[in-house]
Amino acid sequence: MAKFDIIAATGCPTGIAHTFMAKEALEKAAAERGLTIKVETHGQVGVENELTKSEIAGAKAVVVAADKDVQAERFAGKPMVSVGVSKALSVEAAGKLIDRALAAKGDDTVAAAADVEDEVEEKESIGHVIYKHLMNGVSHMLVFVVAGGVLTAISFLWGITSFDSTAADYNSFAAMLKIIGGIAMNLMVPVLSAYIAESIGKRPALVPGFVAGMIAIQGLPVNAETGMIDAGGAGVGFGFLGGIVGGFLAGYVILLLEKVFAGLPKNLDGLKAIFLYPLFSTAIVGLVMLGISGPMAAINTAMMDFLKGLSASGAVVLGLAIGCMCAFDMGGPVNKAAYVTGTAMLTEALAAGVGTDTYNFGTNFMAAVSAACIVPPLITTFAVVVGKKYFSQEDHDAGVVNLILGCTHITEGAIPFMTKNIWPVMPIMMLGSSIASILTIMFNVHDPAPHGGFLVLPVVENGPLWVLAILIGAVVGGILFVAFKKYDFEKNQKAAPAAKSVEAPKAAAVEAPKAEAADFVKVENVFVAEDFASRDEALSFVSNQAVKAGIASDADAVMNAFLAREAEGTTGMMEGFAIPHAKSDAISEAAVIVVKDESGVTGWDTMDGAPVNVAIALLIPGAQAGTTHLKILSKVAEALMDEDFRATVKGSTDAAEIAKTINARLV
Repeated sequence: MAKFDIIAATGCPTGIAHTFMAKEALEKAAAERGLTIKVETHGQVGVENELTKSEIAGAKAVVVAADKDVQAERFAGKPMVSVGVSKALSVEAAGKLIDRALAAKGDDTVAAAADVEDEVEEKESIGHVIYKHLMNGVSHMLVFVVAGGVLTAISFLWGITSFDSTAADYNSFAAMLKIIGGIAMNLMVPVLSAYIAESIGKRPALVPGFVAGMIAIQGLPVNAETGMIDAGGAGVGFGFLGGIVGGFLAGYVILLLEKVFAGLPKNLDGLKAIFLYPLFSTAIVGLVMLGISGPMAAINTAMMDFLKGLSASGAVVLGLAIGCMCAFDMGGPVNKAAYVTGTAMLTEALAAGVGTDTYNFGTNFMAAVSAACIVPPLITTFAVVVGKKYFSQEDHDAGVVNLILGCTHITEGAIPFMTKNIWPVMPIMMLGSSIASILTIMFNVHDPAPHGGFLVLPVVENGPLWVLAILIGAVVGGILFVAFKKYDFEKNQKAAPAAKSVEAPKAAAVEAPKAEAADFVKVENVFVAEDFASRDEALSFVSNQAVKAGIASDADAVMNAFLAREAEGTTGMMEGFAIPHAKSDAISEAAVIVVKDESGVTGWDTMDGAPVNVAIALLIPGAQAGTTHLKILSKVAEALMDEDFRATVKGSTDAAEIAKTINARLV
């Protein structure tokens, strides 16, 4: 059975894009560090690449990057980092998580799941814990909404009232589709509630969670004649907000009952699971939910009135709010809040029936949300096609793929473009999405399907105008994105001539890196008997030596570059090593300077808390990103994963031997 240095689990609410983007970033970050990794994904198709017990037991550390429950209790006692999936979408961010996980302290004696949950909660913020539970419910709910909504929308192809046997356009097949779709949509709130509860209290919480969701749909039944509580009466439901409240209530009631019944004999565990938990939790949660039905119904009504009030303020106000929310984090919590609100409005719209004010508002709101979600990927497609020379080949290929993602309502494809330049790319995306939302509302577009992008165009009322609104938003955003990239490209071109004049005589050497690597680290740049009082003193020494050796022209600029990199995250590694690196226009050639302090440099944050004895400093010219020299330098970091390499460099006092050892790993 294969063993892995790192194991990881990723999962996002929809399980479409973030899950697999985080997986790829973690795999690349591990490869850069010379580590083996296995990443388990929790997507909409279920768990893939599932971790086995032996793989978990053999791993050095665990990274959990998820906004849903991934059964973290399996990793009992392992050094672990647990964050939201958005914290692992770039290789750099994923690398920092791996470094943190390796530096974390585990406890191999921990066996109980409850202990692990306590450990995870200490590391996670309260906000992320709540969000993770909520998104576990949302991820399970969305598939019901999509399936039910699209089937209901398809039934309209035979006529807007084709499900009604008294209508002239009645069709029995359409009526059956409407029935099936309606049942799926009606399961939205119970499933949301149940799986929020399940994320908190595990399997025992499903029963009270489903019950809480059903109560949220029907409210407190009251007899119209007597005004008394009556099981045969009718109540006022309080929608998905009630489902959220009920889910958290059910989950934490189960946790409470686990403590209450903890003193019972172990041979009664079966009784607890099959009788005590479901009985008491359902009774408690049911009574509380019925008791708060009045206030919750009022809150739900107030929220709907607020949204309708925004609409009354004009298409610009409502469309701007929808567009900014959908494009703010493109699949993150703010985006999901807008989308879930849209699906909730659509559910009420379909329940109210075609032709009602509720139907018209809900389907128009959903159309605006969908438009806003479709636009960001299309902005990138427009930009990489029109401004191709300003983008890397990798970005160009990703932008072309985003045409498919955008047209099918998958916003996440635009995230890599935004993470590279949050400002001004995020505002550009928000503007493009807002334009599409505003125009969608103004064009009176109605979308009875909650997902699918342009695939559901046949059921969209005023579909051509909807496409026009989306294209206008994408083109405006695309033009602004190209303008930014053009400005950025020209700025870099102006900064390049000086660096190129230095680099030009070395072109032949760059083409033959293996020959040059043999003496890349020069003996005169290895200092083996130094004594530094602090990290900054060591970095200042390296900066000044770089100037003396003709590697750099300005020691202060190099020092500032070192400190800027340390501010982003310490370069202190483990077992007394550090790899500080500075990238600056003041550096004229790529080089390595090694300093050794046998007594250890204190105050330099390291993964294991040990002082730094060896600092292998990398100096990189500002214009050399991606050159062969940088690829050579990256091998220094990989070499540190080799125990023999570390032992030789740390144990030697011979500068020539140290230089030779490092050079041997650069070939």
